[in-house]
Amino acid sequence: MALKPNSADGRTRSWVQIFIVFGLCCFFYILGAWQRSGFGKGDSIALEITKHGADCNIIPSLNFETHHAGEVGNVGESEKIKSFQPCPPRYVDYTPCQDQKRAMTFPRDNMIYRERHCPREEEKLHCLVPAPKGYVTPFPWPKSRDYVPYANAPYKALTVEKAIQNWIQYEGNVFRFPGGGTQFPQGADKYIDQLAAVIPITNGTVRTALDTGCGVASWGAYLWSRNVLTMSFAPRDSHEAQVQFALERGVPAVIGVLGTIKMPYPSRAFDMAHCSRCLIPWGANDGMYLKEVDRVLRPGGYWVLSGPPINWRNNFKAWQRPKEELEEEQQKIEDVAKLLCWEKKHEKGEIAIWQKRVNDESCRGREDDSQAKFCKAEEANDVWYKKMDVCVTPYPDVSSSSEVAGGELKPFPERLFAVPPRIASGSVPGVSVETYEGDNNIWKKHVNAYKKINRLIDSGRYRNILDMNAGLGGFAAALSSPKLWVMNVMPTIAEKDTLGVIYERGLIGIYHDWCEAFSTYPRTYDLIHAHGLFSLYKDKCNLEDILLEMDRILRPEGAVIFRDEVDVLIKVKKITAGMRWDTKMVDHEDGPLVPEKVLVAVKQYWTVGGNTTSAQ
Repeated sequence: MALKPNSADGRTRSWVQIFIVFGLCCFFYILGAWQRSGFGKGDSIALEITKHGADCNIIPSLNFETHHAGEVGNVGESEKIKSFQPCPPRYVDYTPCQDQKRAMTFPRDNMIYRERHCPREEEKLHCLVPAPKGYVTPFPWPKSRDYVPYANAPYKALTVEKAIQNWIQYEGNVFRFPGGGTQFPQGADKYIDQLAAVIPITNGTVRTALDTGCGVASWGAYLWSRNVLTMSFAPRDSHEAQVQFALERGVPAVIGVLGTIKMPYPSRAFDMAHCSRCLIPWGANDGMYLKEVDRVLRPGGYWVLSGPPINWRNNFKAWQRPKEELEEEQQKIEDVAKLLCWEKKHEKGEIAIWQKRVNDESCRGREDDSQAKFCKAEEANDVWYKKMDVCVTPYPDVSSSSEVAGGELKPFPERLFAVPPRIASGSVPGVSVETYEGDNNIWKKHVNAYKKINRLIDSGRYRNILDMNAGLGGFAAALSSPKLWVMNVMPTIAEKDTLGVIYERGLIGIYHDWCEAFSTYPRTYDLIHAHGLFSLYKDKCNLEDILLEMDRILRPEGAVIFRDEVDVLIKVKKITAGMRWDTKMVDHEDGPLVPEKVLVAVKQYWTVGGNTTSAQ
């Protein structure tokens, strides 16, 4: 008679077997992960550059595994990976919506030809914009403020044209930026000291600034050390490569012009606006450009104008212009400033400073002024391809003469996580104080996860960062560091317009439609973040076009972080397989059951006429 097995012994053996199988699975998973880790395809280039003494950082492989890597490979014969070829060398600095050849077909009146004019669908390039031969990783900040590798922007015209004005000097294999400018020959620092005697630049009251006609953006570059974040813009090549130089230096800048279209910024965005001999006719067109500055200037903000026609009585001989012409020009500016109810705080030498009133209570008289045509309040942020008007943007209502219209802002850095006035007042539908605070906590968690995936994020390797779908600015706020800045983009098709909130936090950003090219040069961003962007645009335009634009503006060996639904990321991963990008997908930090995933990519290093190098 067979013995009846002991049930307790059987259960023990079953648990031991399960434990052994689980342990073996973990061992082989870790072994496979270790074997598959290593340097990305661009790293042999970075290592070689480092060996030969170039002052740049190395991009290591993004050392992580994926739960979905195999899904892209399971495509039928009809869905083969499309390989994108390099564009011809002449496109090395191609800016699709500010193309010089196309620009010259538009009228020159009011700078129309220098505004955005994007290619038609059949004119779009479907190739990869190459880097110039010899391209190297830019110097880390703060060295990049003063030095740019010549190979990255090999244009010497400014070194000749602006030689006596101390803008830029060519020294061997680098450009040096001494910090000078047309209006500050003694350097940007001393010029800013003059402004700081009138404007509270150092105490966090002034955090966001706008520099119109920025040149190589030395004003913004030197304001950085005073914790002021400056959005600089200038036209494409009115001086060769000026915006390109600004971005190579690590200074926020875009290609732009005050022409006939509203600036792509929200109302009440900037604490200070600036023009240093920027050649903008401020008194022309019934003061249209000053009224546009007034729209984006927050109540209590400052406007600085240096150069002609300021203090024309003492300067007309040096400027070699008729006194009568200069007098008329300044008078027009004074008249528009009075209409806008700006208070003149300072005029000395060639510098004048006005301050915008904190509310409309002290400007009631202008309602009876026949020239004071008021804009519709609801159109203050409706700016994308909208024509500038000669109307005055009204202040938000206040309950007392001392109240700051739109709400008073905290000094920076307290401003970064304080509840923005637009949220506190309920003016952003669907966004409460609790929603805002919850969003901040979520992005702190996301960014901590990103730093575990890519240890270079907070190392200084990434200076220029682009958030393509910025929301409330939580990503940029969680990343905030003296080593980097983030361009927060508010897609024009986003459900909620929160760009004004982003500015109230002391961050900067811009409106943009990603069905079109961005207003920047190639290779101007070190790290790009795209949260939910491809879900947002999947029925709006070709995802391939957006990815090719990302490739254009991303530096060689730069990184991209996509956060989206897994089915969307699989489509993205398939396209990038033909773009010379190395990609890996990882789970959401809350685990593999969350449908949102993270896809991280590194753009390989390759240049004009060169082949991609692979790790051996």
